[in-house]
Amino acid sequence: MFSILGAVLFGAIAIMTVLVACGLPLGEFTMGGQYKILPKKLRVVAVVSVAIQIFAMIIILQAGGFISLLLPFKVTKYICFFFAAYLSLNTIMNMISKSRKEKYVMTPISLIAGICFWITAFQM
Repeated sequence: MFSILGAVLFGAIAIMTVLVACGLPLGEFTMGGQYKILPKKLRVVAVVSVAIQIFAMIIILQAGGFISLLLPFKVTKYICFFFAAYLSLNTIMNMISKSRKEKYVMTPISLIAGICFWITAFQM
């Protein structure tokens, strides 16, 4: 169940990141909230971020046993721990963000997704 929740949260984040990359005024939710609309150079970063987020969704679903891929068990487990640690650091960065939108919206999402990754990785 935690792996599904983690994947759904990452899916929501990925959709928002796609919208930011397309130029919608949601930039205050990402990357420190410095821009309402991301500059074109940062939109490329957002597209790369979406690819990583989709990969994270696949990893947590594989770790939870919902899909099977060619990645070995140990590799999946280590990648799951990597994303758990990344999300833990991301939660801290969101908490100290100057953007209220990033702080109050993205921090809880990042925290819950991180917990989902930690639980899923330890249950493997």
